[in-house]
Parts: sequence; C-alpha cells; structure tokens
Amino acid sequence: MIDLQVSRKQIDEIDSQIVKLFEERMKVANEVAKYKMETRKAVFDKEREEQKLDSLSKICHGKFNERAVRELFSQIMSISRKYQYGVLPHTDDITDFEKTEKAFDKEQAKVYYFGVPGTHTQQAMEDVFGEAVQGISCQSFQGVMEAVENGQADYGVLPIENSSTGGISTNYDLLLNYKNAIVGEYVMKIDQCLLALPGTKLEDIQTVFSHPQGLLQSRKFMKEHPLFEGVEYGSTAAAAKKVAQDKDKTQAAIASRRAAKEYGLEIVADSIQQEKNNCTRFIIIGPKEVYTKESNKLALCIELPHQSGTLYRILSHFLYNDLNMTQIESRPIPGRNWEYRFFVDVEGNLDDAAVQNALRGVKEESAFMRVLGNFEA
Repeated sequence: MIDLQVSRKQIDEIDSQIVKLFEERMKVANEVAKYKMETRKAVFDKEREEQKLDSLSKICHGKFNERAVRELFSQIMSISRKYQYGVLPHTDDITDFEKTEKAFDKEQAKVYYFGVPGTHTQQAMEDVFGEAVQGISCQSFQGVMEAVENGQADYGVLPIENSSTGGISTNYDLLLNYKNAIVGEYVMKIDQCLLALPGTKLEDIQTVFSHPQGLLQSRKFMKEHPLFEGVEYGSTAAAAKKVAQDKDKTQAAIASRRAAKEYGLEIVADSIQQEKNNCTRFIIIGPKEVYTKESNKLALCIELPHQSGTLYRILSHFLYNDLNMTQIESRPIPGRNWEYRFFVDVEGNLDDAAVQNALRGVKEESAFMRVLGNFEA
C-alpha cells in the first residue's frame, strides 16, 4: 500500500521547486516588460502565446495532461501579462476622461427625462436636481440621449436597471450610440399602483395599460386577475394620462402615486409589484467625459473575440487587481450573429493604480473597450 505521508512529502518538494521556477520566470518576465517599454511593443502577443502552448502540450503524455498543461500555462502567461501591465508606466491613453471638481452642476440645469409628467423618472430627476429643476419630458429614451449630445439639455435622466426585472436593454445599446457619459446614478424604491377613474372597482377593469417594465414588475398581480388584458404603452405616466383622457372605467394603468395625483385618478390597488423592495437604478447622462475624486464606480462596455475563454480571461483582470464587479449585462452585437458585447460595472476610481492596471489589460486583450462613466454611486 502507498504511504500517504510519503506521497504528500514528495508533492510538497515538487511544489517548492515549482514555486522557485515560477519566481525565476517572473524575473525574466520583468526583463521582457522593460524591453517592451523601450520598444513600445504590446504586452499581449496572442500568436506567440498560442505557439508556446502548442509546443508545451506536445511534450506531454496523455490527452488529459495536454489539456491541463495548456490551461496551466495559459494562467501563468496571464499572470505574467498582468505583472507587465503593472510595471509599465502609467499613461493617459486609457481613456479621455478629465478630472473635475463636480460631476454635474445642479444649479439652473436643464434636464431631459423620459416620459410624460408623473413618471418615476421625473421623480428621480427631482430627487437628484431638486424640485426647482428645469425638467423637460421626452417621449423616448433616444430623444433624451440626443438632447444631451446636441446641447438642448445639460443632462438627461434614464432608467437603466430594475432589481426584479433586470437591465433595460434599449438604454444599454443607446449608451454606445452617443458620445455622452454617465456622470451619476440614483437608486429609487418603486411602488407600482393600479390607477383608474374615480369610483372604478376592480371588477369594472378589462384593460390595463403600462410601460413593459410596469407590467413585468406587476406580473404576479396580473396573473391573479386573469380577466385583465395587459397592454404595453409608452411609459407608466403616459398610460395614466390615456386612462384619464379616455374616461373609460374599463381601463386602468399601472403607474406611480404621483401619476394618480397628476391626472386625477384613483388608486384602486397599491404596491402591486411582486417584489416589495422593488428598486430602479437611474443614470444621469452628461455631454462630457468627466470624473471626480469621489467617483467610486466605473461603467464599461467590452467586446470580445468569439473564442473560447475570452470572457474568463478579461474578467480575471478585475479579480487580479482586487476590483469588485457589481454588475454584468450582455447584449448582441448588431450584424454579428451570436457575438456579444458586455456592459460591466466595477467599483473604483480612474486614479486608482489597480483600476488603471485592469483597464490597460482589458483594453489590450479585448476587441473593443469604452469607459462609459466613472461616477459616485
């Protein structure tokens, strides 16, 4: 019978040798980093790494060891690259963001928000900018982005993610189509209410209008009332406005308490969302790429080659630099079937060395990277 303690001692001795050899390898990697600094060569040389992995796997015995050695040395080379990114001099070519005293100016700001008066987005805008803000309603997410980019608005407010239904995909896509940047965010508890004309009873209602998010967040309530027909509408407040204008007691809207007050409707049922701690995260959009010393959250968009292991390799830069990733959302890339871009939120400030190291690695090893904002969460 094999003596377990003897085997463990042999493994310990082998591991010690591996550590010594690894440290020797990292010393050589440091010399390689110096050479790349002097010659301005890229850290990531995919062709060289693939050749190295092929040659190493060929000297292995057995299919399992071939695959294991490829994985092992992929990790070793990844660690080597991360080390090299860390010793390279910091440059300003990672992003075009400029540091400023204030992320956005709340005084006399002209702010576009999505929807008609009475929306949750309008409430979020007033919570951030104050009730005296010059708020202008806009009927589309795209219209808000356009107004900010062309100077009609100083800032824009858009919903980006709900705690129970997830990301609002349209707005993720729009972030890439415009030169605007995220300069802030605001999280607000959302209570969805069933609104109808005064005197309307539940049994009178046949059709319920709301934004798709309002219907999704209230889907359990809708299932409990199978005679209700849910109909998607432009926004929750616009649905409330329609019910008020049509003066039809068979109609109702899922919207906010504020919308009920705005359009003279009655709350037939309140807090009908299935998640009682239902929250929506709103983003503040500005025309300039700016950040402050208080900024503690980064929003990124990353596109990856359609190859095995690329997402794992890219996300490892955040792990290696001890950066906490708080959100990831995937979206299909138009015109490229089965290829995706990823929207990622990470804690940190653009001035942090760890953030710069991670972004340098992500930028070099991805097909595309854009920092969408660095703001205070």
